[in-house]
Amino acid sequence: MRSVLKVKIEKEFLNGLYKDLANLVGDENAQKIYLEYRGQQITFPVEFYSKQYIYNQIIAEYDGTNLKQLATKFGYSERTVRRILKM
Repeated sequence: MRSVLKVKIEKEFLNGLYKDLANLVGDENAQKIYLEYRGQQITFPVEFYSKQYIYNQIIAEYDGTNLKQLATKFGYSERTVRRILKM
């Protein structure tokens, strides 16, 4: 990984996304992200956790009565939660 730029950041001069990143994760981390990924187009998945992890959590948390709550918690339909529980 490249080293962080050794300059004071003036956030008002940062380009759109970099200003948002600096506000979100701090100046130094924004510089690290810039140096590592500049020029690349990055798409972040909607789901933070893997499907397998979510499936395992649904199975572990299911108590026979909380199908609707699990569907809401994990953003799935009740039908999908039933399907996961049958796997």
